[in-house]
Amino acid sequence: MFVEPTQREHSLAGCVTGFEQARRAPGGLDFSITAVIDPGRINIFERWDSQQAVTTFRGSGPSQEQSAVMLAASVSEYAVADARSLT
Repeated sequence: MFVEPTQREHSLAGCVTGFEQARRAPGGLDFSITAVIDPGRINIFERWDSQQAVTTFRGSGPSQEQSAVMLAASVSEYAVADARSLT
């Protein structure tokens, strides 16, 4: 997601509660927020055990407060059939 660079720290702080809830939600497997080099960019990663779990948790999407500070967002969903450890 992209936010005004001056709002990034505030936006990151606003994500914490939602990620704490997601980690406790049924089907929630992994969640992380990464503030990268670009000062107005926040990368969010979520991993769920099923489509139903993410749909139930997501509901209607981001809060009004989150939507108000977003300049743009790109959301992609991937269906992974198999995974293997590289370590």
